[in-house]
This record gives sequence, C-alpha cells and structure tokens, in this order.
Amino acid sequence: MENTVRTKARSGVTVLAGPTAVGKGTVSTFIRDNYPQVWLSVSATTRPARPGEVEGVHYFFKTAEEFDALVAAGELLEWAVVHGVNRYGTLRSTVEDAVAAGRSVLLEIDLQGARQVKQAMPEADFVFLSPPSWHELVRRLVGRGTESAQEQHRRLETAKLELAAQPEFDYTIINDEVGRAAAELVTLMGLTPSHRD
Repeated sequence: MENTVRTKARSGVTVLAGPTAVGKGTVSTFIRDNYPQVWLSVSATTRPARPGEVEGVHYFFKTAEEFDALVAAGELLEWAVVHGVNRYGTLRSTVEDAVAAGRSVLLEIDLQGARQVKQAMPEADFVFLSPPSWHELVRRLVGRGTESAQEQHRRLETAKLELAAQPEFDYTIINDEVGRAAAELVTLMGLTPSHRD
C-alpha cells in the first residue's frame, strides 16, 4: 500500500470518484472555497441545474444536442450516462490547459468517467471517496430530498455497484467529516492545507 502523503500527483491530475450521495460534490465545493491552490475541473452535463447551481461554476449545462457535438468533436476527456438518464463529461481542453500551466487539477467525476480517464491518463492519481457506512449513505441520499422515491431506489442500486469498485482506485478517503476529508485529499495531492476550521 502506498503512503497517502505524496510530493505531487504524478501527472498533476487527481481523480475523485465514489458512490452516489457520498458527498463528492460537497467535498469538491469545500476544496474550491477553501483551497485556491487546487484547480477544480467543471463538468459539462445534460442534467438540469438544481437550485443555487451556477453555470460555469458548478457545471456547464448543455442540451443533448450540444453534448452530442462535444462528443463528436472529441472535446471530452471522458463522458458517461449516469443513473441511466443524464450525461456528464470533462472538457479536455480545460484540463490540458490547467496541467500545462502547472496547476494541481482535481476531477470530481462518476465511476464510469474515472475508468475512462484511467485509460486516457493512467499516470493520474485515483481517489475513492467512501461513506462511513452503508446506513450513512442511505441517510444522506434520502435526507437531501432532491430525488423521488423511485430515483432514490435507482441511485442506491447503482451505489452498490459503485462501492464494489473501490479496489480499482489508488487511495480511499472516508467522508466522515467534509473538512477533514478535504484536507486529506489536498495533502494527498502534495499540497499543504492552508485552511483552518
């Protein structure tokens, strides 16, 4: 097992993935707000914006036709259909530009996307964000109240498969507390956490 303290990600790119409702978005938002030395990739998605989400900050919201054009032009580093409904993808140019500028890049993506990036960029570091327990994962999904009961059931079935993928990753971070998990991830990226709670 590799030690989780590194001098720098091998490629300058760290991929964060994990099951639905584990808090990937919450951890990455905390990092964006508290660790300016990390460049957080913004995904494109066909999912409608949720209340409070801002274009270009949380996601690049695309129509199905716009997303098709990005795929056809090879402009996505990875993309996937998530929960059988919406598509998400990472714009290749934004990541490559950030790496070229010497930035420490964090991609917060789903499991399918992480597998594609592993094929395209195997030198990146791959981090699995894990819930403290299955019960806590269920509590978080139901508690956020953003999905119907049917959608919650579908996401929990997906989460079982996603949890089984943990061995594919280089490191695991347990999201028991957002600030602590974020600090562990930033340290793993070879950066010194400057945030103080």
